[in-house]
Amino acid sequence: MSRKIIITCAVTGSIHTPSMSPHLPVTASEIAEAALGAREAGASIVHLHARDPETGAPDQSPEAYEPFLKVIKQRSDVVVNITTGGAPSMTVEERLRPAAVFKPEIASLNMGSMNFGFFPILDKMTEFQHDWEEPYIEGSRSRVFRNTFADIEGILTTCAGNDTRFEIECYDIGHLYTLQHFVRRGLVKPPFFVQSVFGILGGIGAHPEDVQHMRRTADRLFGEDYRWSVLGAGRHQMPMAMHSLLLGGHLRVGLEDSLYAKRGQLALSNAEQVTLAREMVEHMGFEVATPDEAREILALKGGDKVDF
Repeated sequence: MSRKIIITCAVTGSIHTPSMSPHLPVTASEIAEAALGAREAGASIVHLHARDPETGAPDQSPEAYEPFLKVIKQRSDVVVNITTGGAPSMTVEERLRPAAVFKPEIASLNMGSMNFGFFPILDKMTEFQHDWEEPYIEGSRSRVFRNTFADIEGILTTCAGNDTRFEIECYDIGHLYTLQHFVRRGLVKPPFFVQSVFGILGGIGAHPEDVQHMRRTADRLFGEDYRWSVLGAGRHQMPMAMHSLLLGGHLRVGLEDSLYAKRGQLALSNAEQVTLAREMVEHMGFEVATPDEAREILALKGGDKVDF
């Protein structure tokens, strides 16, 4: 399985707002179709957030997730990953509810509190469709994205009985050491899926040396016990994907992480980004993992053992 590459697609997220792109999925049907399109294009995992269908604001209620989770499960074999990151403006209790209710095969888990700044986007925006967008974006200037040791432990222990595994999001080197702490305590068991995040203001940069440093550190701490994936924010999306492949890793794309297909051109869909990623993988002589192969690589419980 060493040449099988897992492509994760994060289809909508909570950072980008409807005014930034008309192609950002907002309603349950749009999110479902985006996930299904990503699977058809080659994604083996879809990383999901929910939104208010009227305003596009992040919505972490289980009621917002249920409609699209059922459609995706009925129509696809894709691995469903439910965020516990939600939005930086939410409480940890709010963020955890969908994963606790629906017991997915995999859920995201952030490994540390951090400044998470996306307010520079306002320099390029002049019009907003909804009243919440501008203050939400500006709020990232003073907001801390909270993920304390107690918060992380609470998520791990809540999901432990459900056999949900984690996409462990590491935005800096210190997050790898936090993961090591929980590994040593037996709260995270191998193989763990480390998603290294590059290019977020407040986290590690997106220089090739940053990527290599993250990889070397993870190798030293975890050896053969982890599976590594990379995502690059914004314009760094595809370059970071390339670096991951060169260093033996997997990759993540999607409109949560970048709204663009190439410089100055908005992506028309998540599937377009997945297609670009798949072409990159195949041109480099690797094969894209199917959902079942991803389940084997990550030791997931299977799509028949979720509660949706």
